[in-house]
Amino acid sequence: MFESKDPHIEYSLEGKVLHIKINRPEKKNALTPGMYKALGDGIRIADESDLINVILIRGIDDCFTSGNDVSGFSASNQTNEERPSVHFMNALNDARKPLVAAVSGLAIGIGTTLLFHCDLVYASESCFLQLPFTRLGLCPEAGSSYLLPKQIGYQRSAELMLLGDRFTSSKAKELGIVTEVLPQEDYLSFTIEKANELSNLPAQAVQTSKALLKRGQNQQVSETIEVELVEFGNLLQSDEAQAIVQAFLNKKK
Repeated sequence: MFESKDPHIEYSLEGKVLHIKINRPEKKNALTPGMYKALGDGIRIADESDLINVILIRGIDDCFTSGNDVSGFSASNQTNEERPSVHFMNALNDARKPLVAAVSGLAIGIGTTLLFHCDLVYASESCFLQLPFTRLGLCPEAGSSYLLPKQIGYQRSAELMLLGDRFTSSKAKELGIVTEVLPQEDYLSFTIEKANELSNLPAQAVQTSKALLKRGQNQQVSETIEVELVEFGNLLQSDEAQAIVQAFLNKKK
C-alpha cells in the first residue's frame, strides 16, 4: 500500500504508525537526492492518509544518518523548489501529524537538523550528534538557524553551530534537543512504544495540540529555509568550501 521509490528508504505501516527507515549501511546512511525525495514523499503520504496517525523516522542500529552524500555535494543549477532535499525540509515543516525519531549511532548535519522538526526524539546512549557546517565552509540548513535558538537559546546554539563539534545524546537531552536517552538495546523498542501510544490517542486532538504548540512558526521556518538555501548555495561555490569538499573526496579515493 505504501511503497518507497528509493531502495534505501523503507516504509512500513505498523498499526497507525508509518515507519520510515533510512537503510544504506554501506555508506553510513548518507543521503542521496533519491533518498531525500522518498523521505519527503513518506511524510506527505502519511499526512494525507486516514490510516496513519504518527510518523516514525529511524535509521539502522549503528547509524541514523551521516548527512548529505558528499559525492553529490556540489552547487546545483536546479531551483530550490526542485531539489529533493528542499522537498524533504518542507515536508518536515508542513507535517500536521506527529513526527517521532529513533536515533542511534551517527546523527550528522541533516541528521541533527531534522530532529528540530520532530515532536518526540529518543536516542541511544552511544549516539552522537554534530552540526559541522562551518567546518565544511557552509552554513546551517533546514530552518535550523531559526529553530535551534528558539528551542535552546542563542548562546548554546552558537556553541553547537559555530564550532561544529560533536556532542553526545546526553548533552542533547540536557539542552532539550532529545526527549529521552535510552540504552542501545532499548532505544528502538521504547520509541516504538511511545509512537504507538501517541497513535492511539484521539488523532484530531493530538494534531490540533501540535498545531497550537507550533502556531505562527511554519511561515517563519519556511522563510528561513529559503534564506539559508541562498546563503548555503553561495558558500558552496566558494573556493574554501570547494577545497574542503575536494579534499574529502580525494581522501575517500
